[in-house]
Amino acid sequence: MKKISIKERAGWRQKVESEGFAFHTIDGERYWDERGYYQFSEEQITRDIEAPTKELHEMSLDLVARVVESEELLTRLSIPPAFFDLVRTSWREGHPHLYSRFDFIYNGDGPAKMIESNADTPTSLLEAGSVQLLWLEDQIAQGVLPAAATQFNTLAQDMVSAFSTFSKDSPFYFAAISGSIEDRGTTDFMRRMAALAGIDARHIDLEQIGLTESGRFVDLNGNWIERLFKLHAWEHIFHEEFGAAVPGCDTQFVEPAWKSILSNKGMLPLLWEFNKGHPNLLPSYFDADPRKPIPNGWVRKPFFSREGANIELRTGSGERVAEDGPYTDAPYILQEFAPLPKFGDSYTLIGSWVVGDVPSGIGIREDDTLITKDTSRFLPHVVLD
Repeated sequence: MKKISIKERAGWRQKVESEGFAFHTIDGERYWDERGYYQFSEEQITRDIEAPTKELHEMSLDLVARVVESEELLTRLSIPPAFFDLVRTSWREGHPHLYSRFDFIYNGDGPAKMIESNADTPTSLLEAGSVQLLWLEDQIAQGVLPAAATQFNTLAQDMVSAFSTFSKDSPFYFAAISGSIEDRGTTDFMRRMAALAGIDARHIDLEQIGLTESGRFVDLNGNWIERLFKLHAWEHIFHEEFGAAVPGCDTQFVEPAWKSILSNKGMLPLLWEFNKGHPNLLPSYFDADPRKPIPNGWVRKPFFSREGANIELRTGSGERVAEDGPYTDAPYILQEFAPLPKFGDSYTLIGSWVVGDVPSGIGIREDDTLITKDTSRFLPHVVLD
């Protein structure tokens, strides 16, 4: 694994925007950064990324099967009791899911260490599944990269395959918060993949979803929303006014309610408890007293933190790194600190995707600090021996 500098494409902004990637720049700073790429060998991908991704996915599904049968574990994960049956039923009835992403610490040598699971909202799916693949095709076509260069990236075709398992008999709605360019770009990409599978895929703003007196969710024209992909986390839905109507409604939600178990950092201590010593896991525990100082060599994370917010760590030598944020109203975990590898001036994190139940590709983020945030850069990758 190595980072290689490369000249960015002429007109790259117009090219990525044509793919619906309008958030390539955030607050004047590059989010998409094609001035470099990460190169892997085929063995590094298959042995150290793809195989562990499949195994961790299977371990995660095993975790869900255990948790839904235990009110104690559901409670430990801060899932409200009013939603226990919803979560449990969605698992027992096999409500379908689309994706998950594991965040790995990996430097090209030795087992990758999973530091988080992202199984509900699909942050960086557009960039990983489409934008970086088109970058590769351009670079090969221009002779900058050899024809043998590939990516670990079947995300788009695997997403089409996953959607092909859904019925084509009724519309499938895709909801994002109005005004969020990133969320809309992501759901529009997913809609395109659903359309390729023959589905009538429709956009709706989350704020436009209505609720009838009989408890049915409908669109602006009063049409029943039979199936809904919501780019909105279950932990928010559980505490919102309309959330109370979800357990009794007749809408199929994607991702399903059982994903609330895996989109919760409380799953990390449970995964460690059930698979202690696994080479791709880091020791993790529920934090009994988050008011105490963090010991050297540990990281404190809230259950529902996203994009690095409210994470605090102390390196083995005692250096403190922390990010502010809004996630202060839930329990915390402690996870053993493992440093992100540093390439030049940047710390690098690998996100490894599962679509359906198949390892499907990676996306790479890098930051100037040890905590990956919403502004951390996204760089493409290449697989080449």
